[in-house]
Amino acid sequence: MPENKSYESDGETTTPRVNFFGRERPVHAILGGGKVADVLLWRNQKLSATLLFGVTAIWYLFEVVEYNFVTLFCHICITTMLIVFIRSITAEYFGWNPPKIPELISNEDAFREVVSTFHRRLNALLGKFLHIAGGNDPLYFFLVLTSLYIISVIGSIFNFLDLLFVGFLCVETLPYLYARYEKEVEYHAGQMTKKASKMYKRFDSRVLNKIPRGPVKENKRT
Repeated sequence: MPENKSYESDGETTTPRVNFFGRERPVHAILGGGKVADVLLWRNQKLSATLLFGVTAIWYLFEVVEYNFVTLFCHICITTMLIVFIRSITAEYFGWNPPKIPELISNEDAFREVVSTFHRRLNALLGKFLHIAGGNDPLYFFLVLTSLYIISVIGSIFNFLDLLFVGFLCVETLPYLYARYEKEVEYHAGQMTKKASKMYKRFDSRVLNKIPRGPVKENKRT
């Protein structure tokens, strides 16, 4: 999908302001417009904070405390069963409501919404990847190759769980920061896009155009 660009004057030059994702729609609509978007944009602050705290606690237990997965899973199940047992006894004694399954798991519509949003974003990402990998956008082709190489270098330094944790932090914070500082991000992204375009044009004129190409053969009709 091509990016829409608006232009802002910056002294003598005009810097394009990149409008990511088309930007005809708000960020909330681009992220699915449902409960998942509310969590990523911190509109439901309690759920977003709980999710962030939970993932951070899991990462801390595995990486810092060096818990074994099976041991941790069994301890969590034991603790959960004891809490449910005590809660059920006290609920029966004091006349409270018994423990229930969380709505996000028990509600079929909410669960389908999460899966549908993930499936839709995955298909869009794969379609964009195939479009770039097919050589339809040379600039983004080189940018993606460079980004993948940088990620591979980072992956050789950190383990897989650390990368997952950093990726979750990015997913949990970057959409919110982008929505909050949208104009500043798009302005600086426009400057970076302008510099990248100049570098690619220079590379194209000095390297790609000098690569010898064979003559184009015309199809003969019999």
